[in-house]
Amino acid sequence: MSASNYQVQFVEQGIAEVQECGMPEAGPGELLIRARVSLISPGTERAFLLGLANTLPQYPQSTGYSHIGEIVAVGAGVEGWRAGDRVASQAHHRMYATAAAQLCSRVPGGLKDERAVFFRLISIAMQAVRKARIELGEPVAVIGCGLIGLLAMQLARLNGGLPVASIDKDADRLAFAELLSADAVLPAGEGLKTALREQFRDEEPAVVFEATGHPEAIPAAFDLARFGGRVVLLGSTRGETEAVNFYRDVHKKGLTVLGAHESARPRHDSAPGWWTHQADQATALKLLAAGRVVVDPLTTHRFAWRDAAAAYDTLARWEPGMLGTILDWQAA
Repeated sequence: MSASNYQVQFVEQGIAEVQECGMPEAGPGELLIRARVSLISPGTERAFLLGLANTLPQYPQSTGYSHIGEIVAVGAGVEGWRAGDRVASQAHHRMYATAAAQLCSRVPGGLKDERAVFFRLISIAMQAVRKARIELGEPVAVIGCGLIGLLAMQLARLNGGLPVASIDKDADRLAFAELLSADAVLPAGEGLKTALREQFRDEEPAVVFEATGHPEAIPAAFDLARFGGRVVLLGSTRGETEAVNFYRDVHKKGLTVLGAHESARPRHDSAPGWWTHQADQATALKLLAAGRVVVDPLTTHRFAWRDAAAAYDTLARWEPGMLGTILDWQAA
């Protein structure tokens, strides 16, 4: 294939570039995919770009894991796929990429690329909601109205949480939660616990999702959860949490604390509350196609692939209004 190939690389701390790279070939069991769009994961990719706590600040570094493309070639031994099929994969931000066929998902007909590309972040939020095992009618609070928190809020409502509250410090992000039909939208800070009880008619959350990644939000999550409740650590914490009295805050309240890093999944077979990457990704695409999860309001920025460096420059400065950021790989 004579076409040129390009990728996004973090070349040094805080600096992203679009670079020309080699053209891959589909090996046995692989698909060669030509990108249509890819989605920047704002929290995780910003953390790795800036070398924040609990990342691997090694440069140069490839990035990205939400990729929608079209199959160009099918490797030996691959069945059920053909050139021209649209496919969702965890490929990096790259014009031409290879991916193991068994880890790819088919994009449903009629589902727009710009919606389908959210499949990966929905899958990440979904595994946390599954682990929480929400029962019909249980009150739920989600701390954080970034992309992951807003997706977790929608999934908690789909899973039977009632009511489901979104909490954030930023008024603009709370407006997104309101737009997406959160049952309650509350500012973080002093008086939050009282305001939440008022919204929940004197109930306290059975489940609290911490979706910010800020260390100081974890004690707040413990405080909000009711006796015998569950606290789900969905955000990847960037730093150490201090001032937690585990006797008072966890042990005496009988809390269950669930680590929900998205890598903590079964590799092969799904089980109740414990699904594989592939199963959750396929479900995410079905939910998008059915309109059960709404992402259009979350797409706040679009960049042509050649302008990806500008996208990451904006991300590094941390603008709260920057949520879903799409790279268009079909732009000239």
